[in-house]
Amino acid sequence: MRKLVINGQAIDDTTDCYTIAEIGHNHQGKVKTCMEMFKVAKECGADAVKLQKRDNKNLYTKAGYEKPYDNENSYGATYGEHREALEFGESDYRELKAYAQAIGVTLFATAFDFPSVDFLSKQEMPAFKVASGDLKNIPLLTYMAKAGKPIILSTGGGTMADVNRAYDAIMPINPQLCLLQCTAGYPAAFEELNLKVIATFRERFPQTVVGLSSHDNGIAMAVAAYILGARVVEKHFTLNHTWKGTDHAFSLEPIGFQKMVRDLKRVRVAMGDGVKRVYDSEVTPMVKMGKQLVAARDLPAGHAIRREDIAIKSPGGGLQPYEIEKVIGRTTRAALKADDAITFVALNGAETWKKVA
Repeated sequence: MRKLVINGQAIDDTTDCYTIAEIGHNHQGKVKTCMEMFKVAKECGADAVKLQKRDNKNLYTKAGYEKPYDNENSYGATYGEHREALEFGESDYRELKAYAQAIGVTLFATAFDFPSVDFLSKQEMPAFKVASGDLKNIPLLTYMAKAGKPIILSTGGGTMADVNRAYDAIMPINPQLCLLQCTAGYPAAFEELNLKVIATFRERFPQTVVGLSSHDNGIAMAVAAYILGARVVEKHFTLNHTWKGTDHAFSLEPIGFQKMVRDLKRVRVAMGDGVKRVYDSEVTPMVKMGKQLVAARDLPAGHAIRREDIAIKSPGGGLQPYEIEKVIGRTTRAALKADDAITFVALNGAETWKKVA
């Protein structure tokens, strides 16, 4: 059976969806803001909160690091300065990890490069996230796999061949893998979400937990993903859509995240076991709305029942309409008034009846 355990919490086909609030850099580089986001995400029902870790000077080329970055969402004159302003260091992570533990939410992060894997390993993060941009980065994936922590891998911008290659690289080293269907648009158009890939992943990788990293603007697709077999859902999270930063506009605010978690829990219960049955709650409404066989008019004793002698009326509770052919041709034991229930007890047996022309 497919199963993944993150920080002691099991995720498999029988469990509620594991929900990740992707904080990313929506904290604006402020530890206190980040803590508040952790708190609110936990209150909304998130199982985990996730950050992003980059060793920026190692990650970007000199030209990329020094590229001018002058726009309304910039936190620095160059892209490197912008990224450094949003980066948390070792003491920050220690403080954030302690706070997450205190409020009972799991914290982990995306590692974008080799030094960040080492950094997060030193911080004893319980899992690693891999961004879609590193789906083809086999050296990073194998390095991360050797750390021995669960890996959640987004697959945006990739083909099935890319996913197969990443899977084949990670699994021999570390089978604790979750694959997320993802479309790397920000936001992603609904016609490009391709949720059926979730079912494809489940068939192709029968021992692997599958999920959705969803960059769309709503919450309904998470529920659809769960029905298709996703057991991990990651959504970007913010406290305010209007805050400075590129990701806030397509992130869920608290009320949206809370509703998504609520609906995901509801859908697991609502899916049931697939056995069609009558529930106690249905009995009274079905008597009220249902139909039964009744006398269409006053009928004398000894009368041979014809089709025109039978009416089908509410409320139900008596003979069901599908029994009508078993009633036609039988004779009444006693007189029936109009609307009296027709029952087998009220009629003679069928062994000697003759159809009335």
